[in-house]
Amino acid sequence: MGSGMIHLRREDYVTSRWSGGSTTQIAIAPEGALYADRSFLWRLSSATVELEESDFTPLPDYNRLISTLKGEIDLVHDGGAPLHLKPYQIHAFDGGAATVSRGVCTDFNLMLRKGACTGELKALHLGGAPAVLRCDAGEAWTTLLVYCCTGAVTVVAGGEELTLQAGESLLVRDAAGVELRLEGAADCMAAQIHGCA
Repeated sequence: MGSGMIHLRREDYVTSRWSGGSTTQIAIAPEGALYADRSFLWRLSSATVELEESDFTPLPDYNRLISTLKGEIDLVHDGGAPLHLKPYQIHAFDGGAATVSRGVCTDFNLMLRKGACTGELKALHLGGAPAVLRCDAGEAWTTLLVYCCTGAVTVVAGGEELTLQAGESLLVRDAAGVELRLEGAADCMAAQIHGCA
């Protein structure tokens, strides 16, 4: 793949244990930032939740987007009504909210520093027509990550192609002007981060 496009495999990720399971950091910005320092701009991760009930770590400086890849959970923010989340449904919330999770799952998280960047998650279910992700040259966002959840997906960009197996990612740090064509039988998550590298 061209410059700025990085093929990430499982051995490139950082996995750590937490009280309710394990978390695998897929990518973080700036490069080399530490989640524990709470000074990162954005972070993408996937966690296994092994307890029937667990509390999310409060992150008041961040907005969060979450989806489950396996399993269903109920989220309760600040003691409110439960929100039921099925696989590949995406939910955005304030990282500072007191959040309780009920249910066992594997999730997918995007954390975005408030006032520094914004972003979005999209679930892509491939098997029929290809999906195309376009990043216009004038777009404010500069980072794109495609994570293959199940199956295998071939990503075509600028005449080059790369196949991602389940658990692998393609990270495009400067995505302005990039077009990705995704083909295959796969479930993927696509994250777009706007306004910061």
